[in-house]
Amino acid sequence: MKKRSLVLVTVDCLRADHAGFQGYGRPVTPFLDSLSETSVVFSDAIVAGVPTYFSFPAIMASRYPLALGRDILGVAAGEPTIATALRAAGYRTAAFVAGNPYLSPRFGYDQGFEEFNDFLDAVHPGESNPLVHPANKHWSNLNRWMEAALRRNRLTAAAYDELYFWYCQWRSARENLPMEQLRRYPAADRVIDHACSWLNHFDGEPFFLWVHLMDPHHPYYPPQEALSSLGVGDISPRRARFLNAFWSRGDVKPRRLQRYRHEILSLYDAGVHWADKQISRLVDALRCARLWDEAVFVATADHGEEFLENDGARYHSPMNLTDQLIRVPLLVRAPELSGIRIAQGPFSLIHLAPTLLEAVGVPAPHSFQGQSYWKEISLGNLPSGLAIAECVEACDNPFRVEDRIRPRLMAVRDREYKLVIYFGDKKEYFYGLSRDPAEQSPLPTGVLTKERARLLQVARAHLAKTTRNRNADIVLRARLHELRQGMGRKLGQNAASAVPG
Repeated sequence: MKKRSLVLVTVDCLRADHAGFQGYGRPVTPFLDSLSETSVVFSDAIVAGVPTYFSFPAIMASRYPLALGRDILGVAAGEPTIATALRAAGYRTAAFVAGNPYLSPRFGYDQGFEEFNDFLDAVHPGESNPLVHPANKHWSNLNRWMEAALRRNRLTAAAYDELYFWYCQWRSARENLPMEQLRRYPAADRVIDHACSWLNHFDGEPFFLWVHLMDPHHPYYPPQEALSSLGVGDISPRRARFLNAFWSRGDVKPRRLQRYRHEILSLYDAGVHWADKQISRLVDALRCARLWDEAVFVATADHGEEFLENDGARYHSPMNLTDQLIRVPLLVRAPELSGIRIAQGPFSLIHLAPTLLEAVGVPAPHSFQGQSYWKEISLGNLPSGLAIAECVEACDNPFRVEDRIRPRLMAVRDREYKLVIYFGDKKEYFYGLSRDPAEQSPLPTGVLTKERARLLQVARAHLAKTTRNRNADIVLRARLHELRQGMGRKLGQNAASAVPG
């Protein structure tokens, strides 16, 4: 029997309720909407962690993000993944990842891939610091003096921040850079070009292709073509630069940010729209190469994005595990399936890798913590289950080991209820999702005690199981790899400092 190929497309920051086939009113995903009519759509797909560095261990290795310890990031050296399983089964493998540093060989994601292109050599600095510095030494000295003087009390500090922001906007507006120069990551068309080129040189063996797109990720700089296609023609690159800079401000309250939310959503939606358009190109290439009819195709995301819904939260920092962050689109297309919608309850992406391996007839590694539900999905009767998401609270810079060993944050969710546990503060919040889908009003302690206790017991069992079943060999290899990486960086820094001039 001929082995089936597998295509996995992941879109960074794509939240479930911004896909048309999940009910979004704006026509941002016309291709995926059409494909959903002949695919399996999961109404309630839940990631195992937020953000990318806590989400992808589950997607690629079917392993909870903290199962090897909070100090280990990414896929450990020698850890089985969907790519290594398919490569061992004789598949050709390739990955094209649009410049996300957390999905690089540094974190083990190249394992199992014959060809791995992370595009990190093409990453633009973008708007990592949206404020520009004063133009010369005189102004720099004056700025430092003013800042020191004005930060002596809260009112003058706020005045300084406001003046400095608008001064920086005046400076940056004079550059008038196009969207492609402002964008931090390669646009989807470039990534898909490489994927299509790889397919064009294909010689017939079964293959696994992974494509990761970053277009909806902040800073939001979609191609002008995507904005025009959505009927948003009034956001220029200069305006987009201002919007991204203002949206990143930490010194203003949500009420001031709210006035720009509509335009920010237009930029975000245009990024989603561009990703959808390029996914259509990839599928066209598969059809032209006569590879589509026997392939399993999957589209999903690593996490969502927040736009002020929860106390002014923006982006996807691991400060909470709201459904805007953990609920993502999931669409699976296989030749024998058509028009199935799975809505019985949450489907955790911890189960995605073993399910896809069964779909193409390859056994899952024993280390996978999820299980395959391919047979149940094929019959359209996936049982209602639970989903667990976890991360390290406030771990915004995982390159710092001290950030990784902060307290755990966990959410346990079923169809009706959700329990969120903050281990650092020793607090828990329990929500009834049918009455409070936006998670705005946690239920009092004495309400629904049996349901609360049931989810709390699931959390306890999860902690015990992941600690008890921790693979000591994989943990040791991961820590040795981390030490080698640290020594390599230190040697590189020492060598660089020894070179004159």
